Amino acid sequence: MKKLKLFSAFLLISILLAVGCILYINKHVANYSDPYTYSSIDSIPHNHCALVLGTSKYLSNGRRNLFYTNRINATVQLYFCSKIDYIIVSGDNRNRNYNEPITMFNDLVAAGIPGRKIILDYAGFRTLDSVVRCKEVFGQDKFTIVSQQFHNQRALYIARKKDIEAIAFNAESDKEPLDYKVHLREIAARTLMLYDMITAKQPHFLGEKVFIPTE
Repeated sequence: MKKLKLFSAFLLISILLAVGCILYINKHVANYSDPYTYSSIDSIPHNHCALVLGTSKYLSNGRRNLFYTNRINATVQLYFCSKIDYIIVSGDNRNRNYNEPITMFNDLVAAGIPGRKIILDYAGFRTLDSVVRCKEVFGQDKFTIVSQQFHNQRALYIARKKDIEAIAFNAESDKEPLDYKVHLREIAARTLMLYDMITAKQPHFLGEKVFIPTE
């Protein structure tokens, strides 16, 4: 019985320490990144390129994903307010019927942005891949990330720790406050991200460099 009590106490303490560590990581990432995020189109500085982080256009229930819609709207706003010159759309293209970069490209063109101003990154399987490839493949060490604030915080943490001078523009979220499932996924993603940073995780693919005009 005494051993069981000691084990239970040890288990409880271990769980509390793990939870505390995870919550600290979550808060640390937000505090570190928030000075580089912008929600106002008037205050955000100009950058040559925007990196738009991919997500699915539709939810599993068939409804429109407002995270996606708002990222497209934010990118259009940046472009037509002359805050960016080129756009890199980065996401997953796991099969013929699911292609985030092409979907974003088509919707940005439909919104009036010239296709020649949009570069497709088909290997943005994870946020880390998208951010690192923007520098290593597309030659940008200073750019504007476009996503929701919680996602921007994680992307900026990766970028800044990789010596990339990135900022971010916060697209609107689909709900306020965010759904608890989104919070839980993001907390888990930040914990995994920190592990990736410690272990120097690299993108799945790099490949040949892609030139983006500087005019």
